[in-house]
Amino acid sequence: MFRPASDRQADIELRDNDVGGSQDNSFGDTSVLQRRTSSRCKTFPGDPDWPTDDDWSHLNISLVGALLKPRPPASVCYPGDPSFNSARCSFLLNNASSTSFYLDDPLTILNIWPEGNTCLASLNPQGNCTQGGYPVYVVNATTVKQVQIAVNFARNKNLRLIIKNTGHDSVGRNVGAGSLSIWTHNLKSFDFLPRYIQPGGNYTGMAARVGSGLQAWEAFDYSAKYNITLPAASCLTVGSYGGWIAGGGHSPLSSTFGMGADQVLSMQVVTADGRYVAADPVTNSDLFFALRGGGGSTYGIITSAIVKAHPPINLTIASFTFTLGSSTSGAASPSVTISDAATFWAGVHAVYAFGVPTADAGGYLWTTLVPLLNKTSFQMQVRVQMPGLSASDTITFVSPLVESLNTLGIPINIATPTTQVYGSVQAQGGTGIAPGNSRFSSRLFPRTSFTNATAFDQVMQAVRETVEQGGYTFHGLNMAPTAKAAGYPPPAGLNPIWRRVVMHADVFDTVNMGTATPEEAEVAHERLDTFMAKIRAATPGGGAYFNEADLQEPNWQESFFGTNYDRLLGIKRQRDPWQLFWAPTTVGSEGWEVRTADGLPTLTQNGRLCRTAS
Repeated sequence: MFRPASDRQADIELRDNDVGGSQDNSFGDTSVLQRRTSSRCKTFPGDPDWPTDDDWSHLNISLVGALLKPRPPASVCYPGDPSFNSARCSFLLNNASSTSFYLDDPLTILNIWPEGNTCLASLNPQGNCTQGGYPVYVVNATTVKQVQIAVNFARNKNLRLIIKNTGHDSVGRNVGAGSLSIWTHNLKSFDFLPRYIQPGGNYTGMAARVGSGLQAWEAFDYSAKYNITLPAASCLTVGSYGGWIAGGGHSPLSSTFGMGADQVLSMQVVTADGRYVAADPVTNSDLFFALRGGGGSTYGIITSAIVKAHPPINLTIASFTFTLGSSTSGAASPSVTISDAATFWAGVHAVYAFGVPTADAGGYLWTTLVPLLNKTSFQMQVRVQMPGLSASDTITFVSPLVESLNTLGIPINIATPTTQVYGSVQAQGGTGIAPGNSRFSSRLFPRTSFTNATAFDQVMQAVRETVEQGGYTFHGLNMAPTAKAAGYPPPAGLNPIWRRVVMHADVFDTVNMGTATPEEAEVAHERLDTFMAKIRAATPGGGAYFNEADLQEPNWQESFFGTNYDRLLGIKRQRDPWQLFWAPTTVGSEGWEVRTADGLPTLTQNGRLCRTAS
């Protein structure tokens, strides 16, 4: 396994002779499964088997001081709480979102409701701040050895184990009541490999070894330094080499270079038995398959990966907006207002019809369809993103769409698209994110839903009803991450529908999960799902994106993983017979549920994790 000298600190490993007589830190043995493998529930605070203070103290010594016991950030807003600090509360409410505070916090997830809304930031908070669904302890991992020790401790103590990077997951896979969390955010190593030869493989070329905690903006900084391209998440603060690639990972370069999962040549993983292994097409090929698109928090913990590095490439973006309102713009402009509803929706139809030629040309059509003013006014925001094209070539490429819109009576004119080297937006850094409290659903639209005229009309009708009648925001991304675009190495655990996709879309709910009662939240979701059912019906053979998901996605096994599910389930069972790694709607998660204090299952992670009754 290739190990650059500058990354040796990250690769400090736990070995058999390091364990000594410590049963807590001992490696897993699949030939003699611990009796706790059959326990009905994971050990919870207050249980007789919950680790003692001495156990935690000894763990912290083994971790060289990396064990944290953090309070929820908003605890500073609650009078009477030991953490109360009015100045810090004011910072959270007014300034934290313009810094990296939330991204650098060991507990925070960027959607609040999955932990149970137990400690919301407010100048006048109600009740008390409790730990809720947040982990009790966090390991701030900066070495592989610390990850291994935490995995062994959690398995041997029958603890619920959580894996968290930046907390961008929106459905609760980064939190869990009564859990121990491994925080991979600070595994940020990087090595540029000018000529990497894949062992036993068919790749020779530029590559980079990246730590799993490296965020997109940090990867882009290295791209600029070494004059390379590293496809990464569009949101600059996403950790691009852990859950992003494990779930698939799309980007503006997906039609050109494939998905994030397609960039991986090798990965370094801590498995459920606590061992540190390499996974590539030859060694541990089952893990290599599963961890590239087969879902995170399931098979092991990625600590670093070797990924393809491409030559630098320009990204040119042609942007425009048109709005259905009360007046008509006179001159042609990138932003116009029109008054005729039929014209507006015909324009929406024309934009989405342009999604296939955009994707087939290696591009990425970014659109957001937003309801305004009591569902009587709507706005279509469009960015045609073209890797490798100059500004003049992009104007030529997008001219058929502009002409179609002009003919319809929408006077769009794109004079000067923006052109930049892909990844050069890194100057924004890792700031500007604050937790939200909403839900959404997603859909993968197969090519046939766009290329068949009748099917496409049905798709557009379903989208229109979702926005016009439902009042939901529809965010579409047209791309074609085909097997040809992905190149070597095949295959990946990614849902095969991605190879036939021409659009991934999110539909955002309007309910505030922080103020809604459980009953109100469920009614709101039922309403959303009636519109999603129309979209699903119009897109037979489609699916949904694991990383941008609805926990109540019907038949999620097929939706998220397609025909790969059975193979992935076999890998899960073989690699994790202890069922250590668990998160909602991951492969093999069906046998467990989170129970609230009254013993009922819940969507939030604020409860004990137990086996299902069946």
